[in-house]
Amino acid sequence: MTATPATSPLLACFQLGPASKRCDDPDQLDAAAPAWLHLDRNAVGTADWLEGRLGLPAFLREALMDEETRPRVAAYDGGTLVILRGVNLSPGAKPEDMVSIRLWVEDRRVVSVVLRSLKAVATLERQYDGGRGPQTPSALVAELSEQLTENAAPIVSRMDERLDEIEVEIEAGREKEVRGELLELRHRAMSLRRFVAPQRDALSRLVGTPPAWLVIEDQRKLQETADEVTRLVEHLNFVWERAAMLQEQALARSAEQSNRRLYMLSIIAGIFLPLSFVTGLLGINVAGIPGDSNPAGFLLVCLLLLVLGLLEYLIFRRLRWL
Repeated sequence: MTATPATSPLLACFQLGPASKRCDDPDQLDAAAPAWLHLDRNAVGTADWLEGRLGLPAFLREALMDEETRPRVAAYDGGTLVILRGVNLSPGAKPEDMVSIRLWVEDRRVVSVVLRSLKAVATLERQYDGGRGPQTPSALVAELSEQLTENAAPIVSRMDERLDEIEVEIEAGREKEVRGELLELRHRAMSLRRFVAPQRDALSRLVGTPPAWLVIEDQRKLQETADEVTRLVEHLNFVWERAAMLQEQALARSAEQSNRRLYMLSIIAGIFLPLSFVTGLLGINVAGIPGDSNPAGFLLVCLLLLVLGLLEYLIFRRLRWL
């Protein structure tokens, strides 16, 4: 068996069917049986490979090789272009930096192109290596869509759980520590929704106007996946709104604490203002100050200030300023 050259953009190749198996050379694929060819978009010569080895027209090569894509479905003569996104679960990566997978689906062939690795694709490869992968292009698309959605759901759930923890921290008076994280959660929810919402629309269109290669059983499975993606969009909307609400609550508590401190400073200043006036008046350096020759003058002034301060306190309490 001739091995694929090391410079080949081909990441994986599988012959589909009851006895699905990995192949090393796509030239040895049985043309009468369905196949899945998975390519690396970043490899040298991928576009030439799509043209020369797979015979795809220029407009499809451009769609499969685009730098930036959004989830969509487009039907053409002979097949369907399906572009989906999955959360980035690579170590150290941000899940909201979603990774695209571009598919060209025909009756007997699926061609996929990725920029980075996807957990959903790795799961499918393990299924095929174990002899239990999807047997048709229709089943492959349905299973891949389901895997992409299942991988995204825990990310959104963890965001919601973190908001529960943040709410407790805000109630405990630690709103300053979580304000930055709330902003990050809002940004993450918005970034995920930016691609999950179009993915919902793409899957709904695929189910609503099924191509010839999509069988009824897989159409039902795709409908369930589309419904799950719809719930994900609603959950992301809820996370975004809840994060915004908690952010406003944290800001309100911070403002309330600041206002309370300023209020107390104002009360203290109000109490000491008359006292400062009396001490300032008695401290002027002119003749005729009462008690300047009285040995008990200082004690009398202190008692006067104490009585005046107590009187102000009682007045503030009566006015309910304290």
